[in-house]
Amino acid sequence: QVQLVESGGGLVQPGGSLRLSCTASGFTFSMYGMSWYRQAPEKERELVASISNTGITTYYKESVKGRFTISRDNVKNTVFLQMKSLEPEDTAVYYCKAVSTLSGVSYWGQGTQVTVSS
Repeated sequence: QVQLVESGGGLVQPGGSLRLSCTASGFTFSMYGMSWYRQAPEKERELVASISNTGITTYYKESVKGRFTISRDNVKNTVFLQMKSLEPEDTAVYYCKAVSTLSGVSYWGQGTQVTVSS
């Protein structure tokens, strides 16, 4: 059974930091590119950051460059999103997504809420 379980969300003040985790099971994690998306209320889901299956290549949405860092541990089957200097505009539900490098099949996690507010 495929599972992607996010954790690490919560309420943080502007300027604060959070680290999100997404732990995978039920598939060969090292063969999947991983991404973090977010969806704010009444807005479309958007890509925040992605990392290749090897961890060599990363991508960041322009507005999070220099503040967010995506990384992965292929032994622990986990992808991380380290977020610092958080802004109210970062408030959203954050989702992880896995995409197979072979077939293109994809899986989504259930999401974790991040709220940046004073």
